[in-house]
Formats: sequence, structure tokens, C-alpha cells
Amino acid sequence: MSFETRTASQTAADVAVGAESTFELLSRARAGDERALEPLFARYLPRLRRWASGRLPRWARDAGDTQDLVQETLIQVFKQVNRFEPRREGAFQAYLRQAVMNRIRNAVRNRTRRPDDTALDEVWPSSESSPLERAIGVERLARYEAALSRLRSIEREAIVARLEMNCSYQEMATMLNLPSADAARKAAQRALVRLAEELGTKQ
Repeated sequence: MSFETRTASQTAADVAVGAESTFELLSRARAGDERALEPLFARYLPRLRRWASGRLPRWARDAGDTQDLVQETLIQVFKQVNRFEPRREGAFQAYLRQAVMNRIRNAVRNRTRRPDDTALDEVWPSSESSPLERAIGVERLARYEAALSRLRSIEREAIVARLEMNCSYQEMATMLNLPSADAARKAAQRALVRLAEELGTKQ
């Protein structure tokens, strides 16, 4: 069975994701080792699915079938992984998140141009917020996003990994190429302090 045709459940079940860093796996994949792609796929797929679902309203998730979009986006990225050059901690995670968001936005735009026959109130509940918006409020979410954008890249990716993708510290260490779970915990703590400072100074 080829990498492209494996289902998410098969990949997650068959691949034991060890402590090999994202940098190491990317280096192997860029060198032509296709076996390095499956641990990367298993590492990022469930987290990105959760992240995407948490940030989009239900109508957008239903319209684009977010889970399939995330999986298809990762497959497309991995087919061209030799073009990606990691230059900093968290760069690949940020790259994947942007690729998924771009794909979802395209799907939503296509859906708005070609609505189906489903009842209007079921497809377009215009006031519905995302789970993240419901958790912290639309105005606070805007402030959070603005403050997040002012952080250093490693701080931003540590916060996203811990708060939005619900990663363990060990998972954060492997995804962000940090030496240990304790280093990831400290990075997350420092990043949260910086986020609080940014939120406090931009009232």
C-alpha cells in the first residue's frame, strides 16, 4: 500500500512515533527516505485536525469536510517535502498550519460560490462562532491573535502546540526540536509569560 493511499487510522496504528526530531525526519525525507514521512504524518495529522476544528465554525467544518482536507493537504505537502528547508524551531509546524488554513479557505470560498440544496439555515448559521471563539470570546480572540503575532516564532509555536493542539511536553519537544520534555515545558512557560505581557500592554 502506498503512502498516498493509506488511511489516517492505518498510519496511526502502524507507525510508532518515537523521539526522533522533526528536523531529523525532514532531513531523511528530503534525502529521499520515504519511511520518514509516515512518522511525520502520524505526528502532525491528529494535532492539525484538532487545531483546524477548534478554529472554524461548524458550517465551515461541514462544508469542507475538514478532516479529509487536513489529510489531503499533508499528503500534498509531503509529496514536495524536498522543497521545504527548515530554518528555525517550529517552522514545519507553522508551514503545515498555513497550508491547511489556505486549503480550508479555498474550500469555503468555493462552497459560497456553489451552495448546494441543503436548507439555508443549516448551511449558513452566520452568527455561529468557532470553539475557540466560544471559549474566549471573539474580541479576546482577536487580541490573542494580535499578541501571538508579536511573539518570536518559537514562542508562538510553543503556545499553539500546548494550548491549541493539546500536545504533551514530550510531543512538543519532538515537534519543535527541543532537547527534552522539560525544555519544552520551560519554553511553553516563558512563551505564556511573554503572551501575557503582550496582552497586558495592548489593552
